[in-house]
Amino acid sequence: MKQQGFTLIELIVVIILLGILAAVAVPKYIDLSTDAQIAATSAMAASLSSANSVNYAARTLNSSNGVAISNCTNVANALQTTILPTGYSITSAAIAVNVTVLCTLNGPLSTTAVFSGTGIN
Repeated sequence: MKQQGFTLIELIVVIILLGILAAVAVPKYIDLSTDAQIAATSAMAASLSSANSVNYAARTLNSSNGVAISNCTNVANALQTTILPTGYSITSAAIAVNVTVLCTLNGPLSTTAVFSGTGIN
């Protein structure tokens, strides 16, 4: 009579292989979460830089357009909102008129990114 199925050795080998794969995959997943947060903070900084540039161009053409920028914290106003998403803040730094400075965005998990702020009345 012919028996079918797996031997105990084969099952143990499969369990060991699954354990090794899990041990390798879990740290990779944790790294991806941190990388994703860094990317999200960088993307938010890029949107602040872009909003600052558009605001500066609009306000240069017509002083009734856009908002005045005299501090890094004012740049969020150029996004047409004064509220950043939860967990984000901007380090305060003065910006002189027609001067571009690098401002710091602080994100969740102690991530940071820089964006440009250009002062305008």
